[in-house]
Amino acid sequence: MIAPSLLSAEFSALGEAASLAERGGADLIHVDVMDGHFVPPITFGSAVVKSLKKSTALPLDVHLMVSNPWQQAEQFLEAGADMISFHIEATPHPYVIYQRVRKAGRRVGISLNPMTPAEAIRDSLPYVDFVLVMSVSPGYGGQPFIPETLVKIETIRKWVEERGLTVPIEVDGGVTTKTIPSLKEAGAEIFVAGSAIFGAPDPMEALKTLKELTL
Repeated sequence: MIAPSLLSAEFSALGEAASLAERGGADLIHVDVMDGHFVPPITFGSAVVKSLKKSTALPLDVHLMVSNPWQQAEQFLEAGADMISFHIEATPHPYVIYQRVRKAGRRVGISLNPMTPAEAIRDSLPYVDFVLVMSVSPGYGGQPFIPETLVKIETIRKWVEERGLTVPIEVDGGVTTKTIPSLKEAGAEIFVAGSAIFGAPDPMEALKTLKELTL
């Protein structure tokens, strides 16, 4: 599955970018929410997600890079987010958020930064619908891929299989035609791509090429 990240799209034309991604065969639309505290930049608010629902029928995959995921999750649920992930580093009480998002009938995921060990989310696996592994430091698009991410993905995939769970692994950061094959082999199933799509001369063609590599 390919999830184009709007963080790398033209901010004045997010609806058009989402529509283009849908026409190009995207599976999800990835929305990076940053609060200027957990990570330095400030990006999208819940009003953007509400507006995007008018531009695409694809599920909106909202990635909360925020210091107060409980409060933010409520806002984005109301705005229509279909999937919400948040960082294990941001809260000591992730289970409350898991329960709230699932109660709303949406998919919940847990995310972890490159320097956070996989062990940090091991106990969460039975309670989430997906795991989002950051393969670059969160906050900015266009960063180079951190190769040690592959071992982390392999480890999480092993735990998922040992427990007989259905928890796909999503990977965000440095996803390109060069990195998708190794990420797929490691066990990733959802690929977030920003610069590789919206920074390409022909974004739709770039998206199609990336998706072919995931099949």
